[in-house]
Amino acid sequence: MSTPTSTSGKSGTIVVSALHARANFGKLLERVDDERRSLVIEKRGTPKAVLLSIRDYVRLAAPEPEVLRVIGRESERNGTSSLSSRQIDRLIKTSRLQRSKR
Repeated sequence: MSTPTSTSGKSGTIVVSALHARANFGKLLERVDDERRSLVIEKRGTPKAVLLSIRDYVRLAAPEPEVLRVIGRESERNGTSSLSSRQIDRLIKTSRLQRSKR
């Protein structure tokens, strides 16, 4: 049985239809993990979702340690490193209100 998949781009992204993804989800999960590639799921030719390995997701979702260090130094320099969650929420709310008035 042939699988209606295609590969495109430098990264070797796998593109499949939603129907194929549903029918072969377990195999596609293994392939994404084993081959360290992403999977684009299309419905009627339009990309609707992306399936990533957990490693790729964590890499995208978690900032790099150096970025965190820079943010921490900047926070200390600005005097915002000791703010409570409630104070941060108030600052965000105030900032948003000021932006909406512009």
